Amino acid sequence: MTSAPIKSVLIVGGGTAGWMAAAAIKQAVGPHAQVRLVESADIGIVGVGEATVPTIRDFNALIRLDEAEFMRETKATLKLGIQFNGWGAKDSRYFHPFGVYGPGPTLSEFPQTWMTLRARDQAEPLEAYSVCAEAARQGRAGRQERDPRSPYGGLVTAYHFDAVLYGQYLRKVCAGRDVERIEGKIVEVVQRPEDGFVDHVRMEDGRTLAADLFIDCTGFRGLLIEGALKAGYEDWSHWLPMNRALAVPCAKVGPATPYTTSTAEAAGWRWRIALQHRTGNGYVYCADLIEEEEARRVLLDSLDGEALAEPRLLSFTTGKRKKLWDRNVVSLGLSSGFIEPLESTSIHLIQVGLYRLLQHWPDASFSPINIDSYNRRLDREIAQVRDFVILHYHATERDDSELWRRVATMPIPDTLAERVEAFRDRGILYPVAADEYFQPTSWLAVMAGQGLTPRAPNPLYAYQDMARTAAQFDGLKAAFAEAAARLPTHEDFLKSQRMWA
Repeated sequence: MTSAPIKSVLIVGGGTAGWMAAAAIKQAVGPHAQVRLVESADIGIVGVGEATVPTIRDFNALIRLDEAEFMRETKATLKLGIQFNGWGAKDSRYFHPFGVYGPGPTLSEFPQTWMTLRARDQAEPLEAYSVCAEAARQGRAGRQERDPRSPYGGLVTAYHFDAVLYGQYLRKVCAGRDVERIEGKIVEVVQRPEDGFVDHVRMEDGRTLAADLFIDCTGFRGLLIEGALKAGYEDWSHWLPMNRALAVPCAKVGPATPYTTSTAEAAGWRWRIALQHRTGNGYVYCADLIEEEEARRVLLDSLDGEALAEPRLLSFTTGKRKKLWDRNVVSLGLSSGFIEPLESTSIHLIQVGLYRLLQHWPDASFSPINIDSYNRRLDREIAQVRDFVILHYHATERDDSELWRRVATMPIPDTLAERVEAFRDRGILYPVAADEYFQPTSWLAVMAGQGLTPRAPNPLYAYQDMARTAAQFDGLKAAFAEAAARLPTHEDFLKSQRMWA
């Protein structure tokens, strides 16, 4: 017998997570359920300049955003990947591009062939075989082509945008799609005595807001999922010890770079994200190893333009809720947990939570089997992202500060250790699940970029005519460099597409 359908959804908290949830859920339920969002202007939004991964394009398409309008409204630029400075050795540098290495839509045998050639000193660093890396190096951008035979078939992009402006833009979009916004501060969460489900929330002015399903987007405090339901928190700071971030915008001083920059420091790392109108900067660090004033000095001294505000401090503990969905409350964004921003996965994980929620959409019975299945899927997907981020710290040759000595020798999750050993042994790269976001391309970029070298590549690939293969790689490098050079500059491309505000 089918239970009654969900008729009302209350999203608690705005910002990026709240308005993404409102747009996606309303798009899915249409007129069949009421979607409301409550937020307070008195409660600050945790939002700085955001870098994203390419899945943001799928989300924007899902909620029917016009790309050019979205980019103008959020002062967005394109992102082709991440430049990592000082992560392997102190003076090292490598690029983690989107797309794939080599020709065609898949990796095919490229990694093992490259490793075989590299061991013979017959191949360039990986970036030479990525159109995204070449375009980023030249400060150029363009549209991906559908034809996988084209060098532009691998021109995969994401965005940099102002997260606060993105939330405001989605709020405006939702206002035209029958999502009700309620202004006010929640002072009490009232649960049903018989089963602990949230029945309603009480506002500061005495109003009560009831719903069948509640979405907790209240940030680190987790007003519903933790404050009321006590879902619990799984602390990952023994693997990811960063617990503070200082963020500050600075004036734009040159063309907007189409990539994120991540620079390792003695007690953490700095980001640089170029938007249309300014540059976002931040220092993610471990407060056990550096005082706030010193971190502030390091950040301000690194700016390439005039600071436009005082640095803003964020405190966090890396980890996740033990239950991401508990009873009739689903947590999204920072209320569900936080993996530090190193690989720009915060918004991606909001998307994943929303996609899985729509796939596991409940009825009024709130089937425990359905909820448990959702939680298991999300636990696995988040853990895979966690392992990839941990890899950046663990795979280092640095020993010049306490942080780098600690993370280089720390025990790591068994799931990550298995991957690292498989690569160190024979250069083996493999996804562990079909729904894993970071594919072998990304693992190869970080492992090779930070100095992990296989003891021996797969000997099968040495059967090739290596002189001919080396010549093919030379041709591939030249083709990608020439293809990138034919693209317009990043800013010229955005202006030609009406994406520049």
